[in-house]
Amino acid sequence: MLGHNGFTRRKFISGTAAVTGAVAAGATIGTITPTATARADSPRPRVRTTREEHRVVVIGSGFGGGVAALRLAQAGVRVLVLERGRRWRTGPNAETFPHPSNPDKRMLWYQSPSQILGKPVSVEPYVGLLETVVGDNMTGICAAGVGGGSLVYQGMTLEPTREIFETHFPAGLDWSEMHRVHYPRVARMLHLATAPNELIRSKNYAAARYFADRVRANGLPLAKIPMPIDWNFALAELQGKMRPSYTNGDGQLGVNNGGKFSVDVTYIAQAEATGLVSLRTQHNVTEVHRTPKGQWEIHVDKISDTGRVLAKQILTTPTLIMGAGSLNTSRLLVRAAALGHITDLPDGLGQGWGTNADRIYVWTDPTADFGPAQGGPVVYGSKNWADPHSAHTVIQASMPPNPMGRNSTMLVGYGVSDSRGHFTYDSAADRARLHWPKNGDQRIQNRHIGPAVRRIAGPQSTLTDTNAAVNSTWHPLGGANVGTVCDLDGRVKGQRGLYVVDGALMPGNSAACNPSMTIAALAERALDRIVANDVGARI
Repeated sequence: MLGHNGFTRRKFISGTAAVTGAVAAGATIGTITPTATARADSPRPRVRTTREEHRVVVIGSGFGGGVAALRLAQAGVRVLVLERGRRWRTGPNAETFPHPSNPDKRMLWYQSPSQILGKPVSVEPYVGLLETVVGDNMTGICAAGVGGGSLVYQGMTLEPTREIFETHFPAGLDWSEMHRVHYPRVARMLHLATAPNELIRSKNYAAARYFADRVRANGLPLAKIPMPIDWNFALAELQGKMRPSYTNGDGQLGVNNGGKFSVDVTYIAQAEATGLVSLRTQHNVTEVHRTPKGQWEIHVDKISDTGRVLAKQILTTPTLIMGAGSLNTSRLLVRAAALGHITDLPDGLGQGWGTNADRIYVWTDPTADFGPAQGGPVVYGSKNWADPHSAHTVIQASMPPNPMGRNSTMLVGYGVSDSRGHFTYDSAADRARLHWPKNGDQRIQNRHIGPAVRRIAGPQSTLTDTNAAVNSTWHPLGGANVGTVCDLDGRVKGQRGLYVVDGALMPGNSAACNPSMTIAALAERALDRIVANDVGARI
């Protein structure tokens, strides 16, 4: 939810797969200069500032913000949701989202680069899907748009086992309750389903079948991965009823045909249907303050499609719910603490940040024929969860049509990393900066994820570790961790009326799973208690 950070040059991960889930072999890292229309020193007309008061303000419309908006509205509370990005409406044969094999301005938040695939291009600033947050030794990737990260994530929706959850999450979070109540509720909201065998048997899913064969041959566990997908859409593509989006791997930056149960069409749609939720798109939060009277003051820029500030707003509320994602919730609060906009925030703020041990490989096997079109988004995974201290997951992800040819696909791994980064305030740049240890996640990568990937790929294959080129994560977690900064219900300690319900709450990893389901389940748990205990008293 943060806006322009003042930089006019930065490194950006370029190459088709870099921005869609992996860096293809041969992709480059470009030095980026924004186009002339994006220059920070361009003259801007003066804009007016208005003031408003609201009962509850939620920053962000992803998994955490979507849950908060719906559950508060169902309790009769009026809620204003602020989303910095735009709405991305889909439907059969739509062209809503950019194509990974032909990226354009829709791919990037309005600090857009002028090089993609190593070539100069004219990319005007735009309120696009993805923002890169470049820190020391790590680039975090976060989404923008109604629905947040659910718009662009592959969709793996996994629940951790009791043993792994209890090893990595605070003891007060009862896994049995989560397993009985909150995880199933999320599963119902997202309409989880695994890929039908009819689809897997089709020619477009040769890569998924080959991955499954390799996993079984190495004695590793294999499972279908639950996804928030109506697979009938993919079957309809094979029948020629829609242009390909699922079945050619083209949905890695959003599925144009629809059929994906992202947060915008589930939680947010139901929240708006109550009549108690107002959602403002292209409203970019720049600062958060606490007033002398104990209210929360949010400074907001209403922006155009190119990021130009159209109007400024100062919103006041007794209840502020942070759902801006790990990177942006952390950056907003760390900056507020450093500048004295919010005093007495917990000492652990900005600490405990992790990457979920993300690692993305391009797998090239000269003996395999994955086909010219690889169906997706994800069918199978190998959940290596026997040891809760080294648990990790490896999945095969489709690669969109690309110059790599028919012998390459993608492998993605993540697990229970123990390395942690932190944020500090950089006064010269007036922003919070991410710091990551140079050899972070080395133990889990070198001892567990890497060896598992190599076993699956086999000795005849070539593996290109994309993180060796640009160390990045699609699963930024932590910064306002549960148990240290926040209580078990997301209340920021010592800060009445301030809550965190997004990935910042997570303890730096998500128990060897994709984080989305646990973020949503923790938010569901928190809102049950907030509605029961705080509505009427605090809210």
